[in-house]
Amino acid sequence: MSTPTDRVYSESHEWHKVDGEVVTIGLTTYAVDQLTDVTFVEMQESGTEVNAGDSVGEVESVKTTSDIYTAASGEIVEVNDALSDNPELVNNDPYGDGWLVKIKISDRGMLDECMDAAAYDASL
Repeated sequence: MSTPTDRVYSESHEWHKVDGEVVTIGLTTYAVDQLTDVTFVEMQESGTEVNAGDSVGEVESVKTTSDIYTAASGEIVEVNDALSDNPELVNNDPYGDGWLVKIKISDRGMLDECMDAAAYDASL
């Protein structure tokens, strides 16, 4: 799967897709491949205020547990509840149905420091 060009990427392998005042966050295929089978996803609750660089939750796999970080500050407005029953969505569709959390942006924070798809691919 090619890296989508409609979002930006962090060094910790999260993608951030901005749509107006909301940013959707998920894991890249590289991160998913490193984790192997995701078995559990736990995100902070809607209404939680977060700052750029904060952990917004974690994913567990057969190999490890990894924190998920945001590059933007704001309020969590939606968590992908489908992952509670189907964490494998992160593996099967990381850029689509496997998204993790949505944040209403109060400060773009480090989003401008994130990489575009070409820079991210080159960093791998």
